[in-house]
Amino acid sequence: MLSYQHIYHAGNLADVQKHAFLCHVLDYLVQKDKPLTYIETHAGRGLYDLGSAEALKTGEASSGISLLEHKLSPGHPYRHRLAQVRALHGPNAYPGSPLLAALTLRPQDTLHLAELHPQEHHALYLALADWDPKLYKKDGFQTALTLTPPTPRRGMMLVDPSYEVKEDYVTIPKHLAAVSRKWNVGIIVLWYPILTSGAHLEMLDILEKNHPDALRHEVRFPPVREGHRMIGSGLFIINPPWGTVEAVAEITQIFKGL
Repeated sequence: MLSYQHIYHAGNLADVQKHAFLCHVLDYLVQKDKPLTYIETHAGRGLYDLGSAEALKTGEASSGISLLEHKLSPGHPYRHRLAQVRALHGPNAYPGSPLLAALTLRPQDTLHLAELHPQEHHALYLALADWDPKLYKKDGFQTALTLTPPTPRRGMMLVDPSYEVKEDYVTIPKHLAAVSRKWNVGIIVLWYPILTSGAHLEMLDILEKNHPDALRHEVRFPPVREGHRMIGSGLFIINPPWGTVEAVAEITQIFKGL
């Protein structure tokens, strides 16, 4: 259950969809002076080296961020954050979602990050030390329930599990229902893989019944290697903010032709 390490998949096609949308939402939220809360349930290590042996072993970044970054509009906040991280950490540096959030949030905002894997948690602590976030080496779903409703109440939560545990597909709708009841104004974004097995479909049926006003965005792409079961990436967005439809339309466009 604690074996997943995102370094093997950092910068892949799913990351491009997820991080491009995350940067859009955060950029929108910080336009107002009011403080906000950002919560992440499965944070990972925050900063990745795409030149590392682990990343090169799968080569997923070469068909992901390396291929699609320049298809985003020049002013897209994701491109701006990528440039910031490379300027700070070198050309092979790649930001995970916690670092993207830390670079966008302001001093009046609050950053909560949960990561249960001991090595990933320690790496996260080192990567984000300059921002002094609130870190939790605990189960992400339990942490989310404990933290909500947060102070400030305005903000978002990213739920990005590895789905290593098959029961996640059954339990995630229950977790999100409980969190959204407590935090009915929070923007809650769930990432999920689109699999050849269709394991995600029943979960989405339940989510859509529980949250009929949510927005679902999916992109499709070829398997990264023979036998790989992931053929797409999805986001389920509860309380989508203004501009979401336009934001996901741009993301859809950059995936065309893969």
